[in-house]
Amino acid sequence: MMKRFLSFSLVLLVSAGFGFVEARDSGKPNIIFILADDLGFRELGCYGQEKIKTPRIDQLAAEGMRFTRAYSGNAVCAPSRCVLMTGRHPGHAEVRNNRGVKPEGNHPIPDSEITIAELLVQEGYVCGAFGKWGLGNIWSEGDPNDQGFEKFFGYNCQSHAHSYYPAYLRDNDREFLLQNNPPVPGHASLAKGADPLNPASYNVFKGQDYSSDHINDQALAFIKKNKDQPFFLYYPSLIPHVALHIPDEHLEPYLAQKWNDPPFTREGGYGYTPHFTPRAAYAAMITRLDTYVGKVLDLIEELGLSENTIVVFTSDNGTTHLKGEADFEFFASVGELRGLKGELYEGGIRVPQIVKWPGKVKPGTVTDFVTGFEDWMPTMLDLIGAETKVPAGIDGVSIAPTLLGKGQGEREFLYREFLGYGGQQSVWMGNRWKGIRTNLLKKDNPDPLAIELFDLDADPSESTNVADQHPGVLNKIEGLMKSERTISESFKFPPLDALVSQ
Repeated sequence: MMKRFLSFSLVLLVSAGFGFVEARDSGKPNIIFILADDLGFRELGCYGQEKIKTPRIDQLAAEGMRFTRAYSGNAVCAPSRCVLMTGRHPGHAEVRNNRGVKPEGNHPIPDSEITIAELLVQEGYVCGAFGKWGLGNIWSEGDPNDQGFEKFFGYNCQSHAHSYYPAYLRDNDREFLLQNNPPVPGHASLAKGADPLNPASYNVFKGQDYSSDHINDQALAFIKKNKDQPFFLYYPSLIPHVALHIPDEHLEPYLAQKWNDPPFTREGGYGYTPHFTPRAAYAAMITRLDTYVGKVLDLIEELGLSENTIVVFTSDNGTTHLKGEADFEFFASVGELRGLKGELYEGGIRVPQIVKWPGKVKPGTVTDFVTGFEDWMPTMLDLIGAETKVPAGIDGVSIAPTLLGKGQGEREFLYREFLGYGGQQSVWMGNRWKGIRTNLLKKDNPDPLAIELFDLDADPSESTNVADQHPGVLNKIEGLMKSERTISESFKFPPLDALVSQ
């Protein structure tokens, strides 16, 4: 609660004009950070997508810089977002896997952790978060209101966010009731005896109040309210994370495509909720996200804020592996890459990333600079002229030189580990090399510490293990796999913890 009090006090000082922190006349840019949920590397038109329409995000890329080697914080939601908020890579971050807590919420980031929002508050920014949080419920230290965000609206809990038609959303510490839903569960099956070939059988999975519409409305209201002072809008959208929930009117353009689109029936009880036309629904959801992005861009243009606003668009990890709901083969969601959500192979963690800042970031540029979510904390502070405020001990590096066209030497290394999906660990060294361990927790793995080595320049699909051919590179990566992590008491990882203890 102490951090909430301090953040609130700073905002009062700004609004009262006491000069403790600088207000709008400082010229500091606004920051809008839009985070898609489970959006694949090739699911936008500007990244090669051919079936799903994303004109506004494609326009954003044409007006800014597009990254081809950007990596999310981790392979699933919560640990990826923790890296983004704290600037610490997964070997040092507090949250290292998805973990729910009762009665609602997820494993919290502690009060001692410094978030990017808290740092921006100290620089005179008002901070708001709209969408899915997943880093601590409202009665924990991870409550977004205690982590630098004056305003939070959306889903605090990841499990609650599995439905786009819930009974309520969170508006700071109170419930915002969605009066017109009976709530639609995120996981459910067709009624007993329902005909899976009858579209009417799927009507029970449709609601009236689409949560993402409310989240977008609240994000726009935040911009309007704070247009006269520097603001940080963190917009972690739900889309396109399943369940496949989308209003019928947004589905129509893709039904007109007349794709071969067999129903997803959730046969066997696996997955989220059934949908009669899952391919059309998935495409429509991504296009709906594109529409929301367009509304944000239109508003900052209307308010005359575009020239002084940094806009970032990216995704928290790669495309889901639930093929019946999100057909990654049909959409070529990760293109030539190997792996999906939950994997540290490229398709699970390499994500689209676009940055626009008129007059600062050259339009239509593309970079292959290797960057990760931990870089956003030092980068944001660098871009607003507060580079000396970067906390000691974080793992990110500023990519401001790359964004501003000044050139930047290649990154020394990027580190990832993930406790889930069998246990994995990976290191990217420079632009070329990548080492990865998989199935670290599988009991039948005869050599869990074995490292596959890939030359991403020659083999972006990670099809050929060249570990035997480059022992020197392998040794360096093995050393980083040991040195770049601390033991977490909350997220034990026995085979790697044992190496650290040696």
